Amino acid sequence: MVEALLLVGLVVAVFVGFNIGGSSTGVAFGPAVGSDTVSKTVAAALMTAFALLGGATVGREVIETLGSDIVTTPFTLQISIGVLFFVGLALFLSNVAGVPASTSMTAVGAMAGLGLARGTLNWGEMGRIVTWWLVSPVIAFWVSAVIGRYYYPRLVEWFAVTQTEGSLVVFDRSGALPRPELGPNTTPRELVGTLLVVGIGCYMAFSAGASNVANAVAPLYGSGDLEMTQAILLGGGAIGLGAFTIARRTMDTVGNDLTDLPLLAALVVATVSSTIVTGLSALGIPASFVIIATMSIVGLGWGRATRTVTIADARGGDPPAVSVGALAAEADEAPTVGGDGGTPDAADAPPIGSEDRESIPDAEDLFEPATTARVIFLQNVVPGIATVASFLLFRFVPL
Repeated sequence: MVEALLLVGLVVAVFVGFNIGGSSTGVAFGPAVGSDTVSKTVAAALMTAFALLGGATVGREVIETLGSDIVTTPFTLQISIGVLFFVGLALFLSNVAGVPASTSMTAVGAMAGLGLARGTLNWGEMGRIVTWWLVSPVIAFWVSAVIGRYYYPRLVEWFAVTQTEGSLVVFDRSGALPRPELGPNTTPRELVGTLLVVGIGCYMAFSAGASNVANAVAPLYGSGDLEMTQAILLGGGAIGLGAFTIARRTMDTVGNDLTDLPLLAALVVATVSSTIVTGLSALGIPASFVIIATMSIVGLGWGRATRTVTIADARGGDPPAVSVGALAAEADEAPTVGGDGGTPDAADAPPIGSEDRESIPDAEDLFEPATTARVIFLQNVVPGIATVASFLLFRFVPL
């Protein structure tokens, strides 16, 4: 009986990790795959390796938090299966609704439901987690807004790279050992830019593993049915399974939250969001990458659009017409890796306040306010569903 229950628990944990891998791989490596920098198979392999690395290092703190700090109720195998079931169910419902769910918030919600039902919720730890959930999107918004207002045109100049024909790197086999060299048409700038795109994808995969491996395996670790290393291998392996299978579709769309971003903006959002999520993971805080990334997108577009006015002008005049189509305008002027055209000169960028609103055209918006509000609303509703369902189960069913 125990062996059968453990098998069920492992299957549910793999299902949760499988879905995490499917959604996270598209967000992490969508830009690299979309620009033909790496293949989907290579992206899946990198996702698996770096998610495992993130889970095995920083992610241990998150596993400890979810497995023992949120509730004082001892995890049994039955309780672990119940918690993981509601995490998997919430993921399924969010996929049906077309909204990427925060597995971290959902996992915490399911455990909070358990704690409320049994009167064993650690309110101090929950308060610490919720506080960071509120603060981290604000940090993402303002860091990205500063980048958009003051540094984005210069970043366009620094990282604009035209992708050339032929292999990026070739091997000179004239000596005793093959020696790597730049391809026939490859410039050092192209090599650095390409490595940057892949490197940031690996960084995002590391961040996803640090934060999300725990969501699939923490209850089984808390029940004592899995040791830490076993839990990390199971969660990381399940994420890799999703990366090699269902993620092939999500990589085509570059993730729901990054779909319409030009490559440079996507890299800025990825760097800001991954840094915040990794930092929170080191503190043992399970964080929502999607919400943080959404606010980073909004902040980057807002900051870019506000270049049309100075702070002094804004005090006494009308507020700028903010449109994150401002980011899309840059894509045509200075494509990044995989684009066409040349490299602009940052010195030609007009100073803040000298750009008129017509210079930032209303290109197809990178986000719609109504859609953004819907995503954020459902991001909070889905964990709420897991919390209520978990509470009802553990309050009225003797497990």
